[in-house]
Amino acid sequence: MSETNESAGQTGYDAVAAQEKWQRFWADDQTFVAHDDTDKPRRYVLDMFPYPSGDLHMGHAEAYAMGDVIARMWRMQGYEVLHPIGWDSFGLPAENAAIKSNEHPATWTYANIDTQKNSFKRYGLSLDWTRELHTSDPEYYHWTQWLFLRFHERGLAYRKDSYVNWCPKDQTVLANEQVINGLCERCHTPVTKRKLNQWYFKITEYAQRLLDDMAQLETGWPDRVLAMQRNWIGRSEGAVVEFTVDGREDPITVFTTRPDTLYGATFMVVAPDSELAGELVTDEQRPAFETYLEQVKKSTEIERQSTQHEKTGVFLGVHAVNPVNGERVPVWAADYVLSEYGTGAIMAVPAHDQRDLDFARKFGLPVRVVIATGEPDPGESGIATAGDGTYVNSGPLDGLEGKAAGIARTIGTLRERGTGDARVTYRLRDWLLSRQRFWGCPIPIIHCPACGEVPVPDDQLPIELPDLRGDALAPKGTSPLAGPAAAQWRDVTCPQCGGPAQRDTDTMDTFVDSSWYFYRYCSPGYADGPFRAADVRRWMPVQQYVGGVEHAILHLLYMRFFAKVLHDLGMIDFDEPMERLLNQGQVINQGKAMSKSLGNGVDLGQQIDAYGVDAVRLTVVFAGPPEDDIDWADVSPASSLKFLQRAYRLAVEVAGPRGADVAFGDRTLRQATHRAIRDVTDLVGLGRFNVAIARVMELVNATRKAIDTGCGPQDAAVRESVSFVAQALSLVAPYVAEEMWEVLGEAPSIANSQWPTPDPELLVTEAITMVVQVQGKVRAKLTVPPEITETDATDLALSDANVQRALAGREVAKVITRLPKMVSIVPKD
Repeated sequence: MSETNESAGQTGYDAVAAQEKWQRFWADDQTFVAHDDTDKPRRYVLDMFPYPSGDLHMGHAEAYAMGDVIARMWRMQGYEVLHPIGWDSFGLPAENAAIKSNEHPATWTYANIDTQKNSFKRYGLSLDWTRELHTSDPEYYHWTQWLFLRFHERGLAYRKDSYVNWCPKDQTVLANEQVINGLCERCHTPVTKRKLNQWYFKITEYAQRLLDDMAQLETGWPDRVLAMQRNWIGRSEGAVVEFTVDGREDPITVFTTRPDTLYGATFMVVAPDSELAGELVTDEQRPAFETYLEQVKKSTEIERQSTQHEKTGVFLGVHAVNPVNGERVPVWAADYVLSEYGTGAIMAVPAHDQRDLDFARKFGLPVRVVIATGEPDPGESGIATAGDGTYVNSGPLDGLEGKAAGIARTIGTLRERGTGDARVTYRLRDWLLSRQRFWGCPIPIIHCPACGEVPVPDDQLPIELPDLRGDALAPKGTSPLAGPAAAQWRDVTCPQCGGPAQRDTDTMDTFVDSSWYFYRYCSPGYADGPFRAADVRRWMPVQQYVGGVEHAILHLLYMRFFAKVLHDLGMIDFDEPMERLLNQGQVINQGKAMSKSLGNGVDLGQQIDAYGVDAVRLTVVFAGPPEDDIDWADVSPASSLKFLQRAYRLAVEVAGPRGADVAFGDRTLRQATHRAIRDVTDLVGLGRFNVAIARVMELVNATRKAIDTGCGPQDAAVRESVSFVAQALSLVAPYVAEEMWEVLGEAPSIANSQWPTPDPELLVTEAITMVVQVQGKVRAKLTVPPEITETDATDLALSDANVQRALAGREVAKVITRLPKMVSIVPKD
């Protein structure tokens, strides 16, 4: 199983030859092609598709091995399995590489795809290559543009002027989700603000549905992913309140979750980079305001929101009227209020909000307590009181207790006066999808001086990218498509009036491409739409999605939004496209993320050359639960290789066709085999792949012991055991499994074999009494199976009522097991 033939003399198995042999067989046999015309039940297993930035790495090794375990298991269980592959092939790295090499981005992209494709095939993944797609093919982005136009027709794609996140290195805008701790998520450059006219998808229209439909995902998605999405959407209940402004017709509208504290609002704050601030500021204050605005643009949102950030601001020269008490309060601009959240303005209640209090103390603004909590006066202590209590200094609310009653009464007053009402808001902002770069899907809109925004007619799609390369792609603050090299592509006639017009020069965020690719896999090559509805009904929703938790907000939220729009368009009949989600961890080394600068990188190709594909796959699956990180310094592909050699030798000893007259002899081995069948089936279904492999290792040991202690290799029990070992290993080590299956005289491919069902009679075991001691005293006697594991025995012992009484709430210091007869519990002193 080494990539060299060194081990062939010991095992009779040539890993390199086996890989070439079985790759050729799978391709010729079309073993993993998913058939539409079948009566079998269907399952769809999907891996988040890769970006072709180079060859496969250790992260790919883990992620794609996990999905393959599930796909191969389901196939042997009798399902018709769709397990497709494609490439997320638009994006900045290709464009940056093209600038350096004076080439077209497609050259770099498709060369990398060829490299990755060969590596995927070498890695032995059970992929359906007949459905392969590339998002940068016109055949694919034709339908990305078509979908954009359907969104546009429904008012879900629109343009507006706004301050946006700008990456000065990549020279493009970023969605809020692509700014991590104030840095560009791709190149880690500090992000600045820039005012531009940009395209947005109106994801906020679906905020509540995105929240409500999580109920469908609670049994199949990790809790932490659902929590991250709930927090990002950020539903808040409260009220909108209108403050009239001296000399201004339109009021300032604020949203607050605590309208009951309105009597404590002593000033207002407006985001300095909002349009509202520019409208409110007086001529006298404008110079100071504009100087301050330039200062604010240099700060990131993270810095502005930090509690450690020094409070700064400027008075706008105007006052607003508090609608509940008629007080005139000054209106300030301050950077701790963001233009994109809420209305871009807040009512400041310094006694009960720490940021407002810090600002008030710095600029000498009034602090009025309106909820008596028994704590020191915030104006003197400098600490805001956020707890519940009794209303004071609050007019008709004085003496009332309880936040709910105060909020309800205040909203009633606002509603009666026509100055406010109850409202639900969301932290979620609309999805900014414009990008000022070349290598992306062109936006199918034409800008006409007479007609305005004109959608490109469907029969003129796709709008293909022009042939730009080298210096023509260099970022200059606008899209390369706005430059002179693209003039012929850009200048067109208006489809409505026939006058001169121009194409939109921005391209779409690549997350648009990845929000619908899994539908296209159902209808490869379909020419009359993005997919055929009957094909999607046949295969979807996806039963198992596999990918990294780093996509919990960006990709997973966006693709859920797309599904809801497609549902409303009548194109699909479900609301959630992914029933189950499996997040794999990272592969690290020496406790840290792999990095060339740290010198701890591990090359996947070198590991495969040294130990073979099967050993590497087995290592990443056996290292721990899928969601945990794998530290390569703590694992041993060499040990995996030795185990696979031991398993293969079993098949060699049993070699030959199944004998019709050979009887079952060793019942103990048969029991071990059928327990392993039961356990591996259950454990893979639960996503506990590493524990399933441990059960296979135990069965290999039991089979070797049976042979070494007198059970002949031709005993039917031995053949049954070795056959299942081969089937179970095919989930993670497909090449050696195919070789074992062939040596056993079975027809190829093992992927087409039938997964066995355990015999209930062989699962029955005699019960054993297990004694449980606490501090040396017997506290319980439990009936357990003789093969009980240490984890199960410990859990069973600790859950016993008598044991719990003996522990009396004390923590457990140590558990000693002598299975299956005894568990001894030592509590902490």
